[in-house]
Amino acid sequence: MSITFSTLAIRIGALLKQYKQTVCVAESSSGGLISANLLSVAGASAFYQGGSIVYTLASRRAFLDLDRDRLKGLKPLSEEMAIEFARSARSGLDSTWAIAELGAAGPAGSRYGHDAGTCVIGIVGPTVISTTITTGTDDRAQNMVAFAEGALMLFEIALSDH
Repeated sequence: MSITFSTLAIRIGALLKQYKQTVCVAESSSGGLISANLLSVAGASAFYQGGSIVYTLASRRAFLDLDRDRLKGLKPLSEEMAIEFARSARSGLDSTWAIAELGAAGPAGSRYGHDAGTCVIGIVGPTVISTTITTGTDDRAQNMVAFAEGALMLFEIALSDH
């Protein structure tokens, strides 16, 4: 874990503790790195509700209670889809906040036509925020780290703005 990641996770943990709020995570292409960074903070049990890696359709069905009606018409690998994943995770774990990440880490792009290095992040809580990240590289490990860092950076913004 880089110093940037560590510092970012510590700041997020401090804000969550200060606000007495909780977070859960549903991540795909970051492979658990978002959760790992949050859990690296001493006292994470005060704010971390849980997480899942929803990399496959089977894992999404097992860990998320997605409302199929709400998913109809949404484009795969879209910010709107990530928001729905976050809504489901938040509801299932009864947390203040949820972070959802979906992406194509590489080296190939997604089966939906997105280039490697494309990620969408949705955060749902007292506010809703989302973003799309494109790294321009097909380096899988580098993209996984970039996706996780991007999710944590967006989450810190959401926490600071509410």
